[in-house]
Amino acid sequence: MSLHESGEDYLETIYLLLQKNDHVRSVDVANELGYTKASISRAMRILREEGLISVAQDGAIRLTKLGAKKAVEVYERHTLITDFFEQFLGVNEVTAEKDACKIEHVISEETYLRLRSYMTKQGYAPKKEQA
Repeated sequence: MSLHESGEDYLETIYLLLQKNDHVRSVDVANELGYTKASISRAMRILREEGLISVAQDGAIRLTKLGAKKAVEVYERHTLITDFFEQFLGVNEVTAEKDACKIEHVISEETYLRLRSYMTKQGYAPKKEQA
């Protein structure tokens, strides 16, 4: 399964919203991302068809086991890259966050793992809470 950038962003957003609330609906995702309800509805259908989320009768969105695994992977990439930019390069928080959001989707697994290994050897401690 290969998710596109937007699908990864939706999963990451659902994951983060579920960390704050136990009940997340499509409207919450729309509000968080600033997207229309129509585009969120389409995205939720695709994520459901991919087996990444389930939607209860009351509209509550839950990550499946596979969806949670993918969401955590995306979030950890995002966090590590953001922290690298801030802690190792001195990039301001806003720019680091924006750039990490773009890079997390295109960085190869090899480069990501080497970056993580390098940061660990340098004594990296995550700035942000990782789940």
